[in-house]
Amino acid sequence: MAQKPTLRQLKYLCSVADEHYFGNAAKVCHVTQSTLSAGIQELEAALGIALVERSHKSVLLTPVGDMVVRRSRQILIEVEALIEEAAAALEPFNRPIRLGVIPTIAPFLLPTALAALRRDHPEFQLLIREDLSEKLVNLLQHGELDLLLMALPYPMTNVTTQHLFEDPFVLAYPARHPLGNIHKLRTRDLKGHDILLLEQGHCLRDHALEACKLQSTQISLAFEATSLHTLVPMVANGIGVTLLPRMAIDSGIISGLQNIHIRAFDGKDVSRSIDLIWRKHSPRHQEYQMLVDYLMAARDRYH
Repeated sequence: MAQKPTLRQLKYLCSVADEHYFGNAAKVCHVTQSTLSAGIQELEAALGIALVERSHKSVLLTPVGDMVVRRSRQILIEVEALIEEAAAALEPFNRPIRLGVIPTIAPFLLPTALAALRRDHPEFQLLIREDLSEKLVNLLQHGELDLLLMALPYPMTNVTTQHLFEDPFVLAYPARHPLGNIHKLRTRDLKGHDILLLEQGHCLRDHALEACKLQSTQISLAFEATSLHTLVPMVANGIGVTLLPRMAIDSGIISGLQNIHIRAFDGKDVSRSIDLIWRKHSPRHQEYQMLVDYLMAARDRYH
């Protein structure tokens, strides 16, 4: 069975069509004349038909040869375009990335990370969708988002997860609250107290209760809110206590409020896991790993 035509052979034929002489075509292709001539013969054998008419003065294309040259030029152009497109894909952040992020991370971690990213890659577009975990995971699975920045655990399949860091929970309480008098604060001390939490659907609510080993029935849910920025003034006004992620504290969420205090828990770590998630086999995983560096640098700024 004859070998299939190669790109090199097609290039040789196009050069012969341009130069009309084997010698000149060989120089253009940076090969010897015998190598080029052999390549043309191999191409003719592969196609089973003569492509050129050879003479001592010049080379003429046969009618089929002329058709093959036209097709060959198209093929070579497409191959070159493919190479350029692949090379462009290797250039980091040359195409937009659609990032989904939960509301209890976005305002605290993204501004610093995006400022550094924009400085280093001014043309890069990061399209941000802020929403609850359930919605974001669904969008990722359906190809409408490329990447998620979330707190785990959260059920999902066919994804790659890159752990970034642990984000500790701290207790935020109003002045003169009984929990402020406990020498070594433990999560079990929260039982029976008025706790302010985010409403159902926010994974921070579930992660906070899970980290503290608490059931909803063990605490008094004095108030539910849609954002941490709503909960914090409630605490400052003495309505109850809440659990805040450390990144929110470091970003200044309680700045300017006089009647609110924070305390870390004693003993084992009480935290949530911050992770970057993308679909398995994504061709852009190298870019996502670079984003990890920017997110970690933003986090380290506060530590």
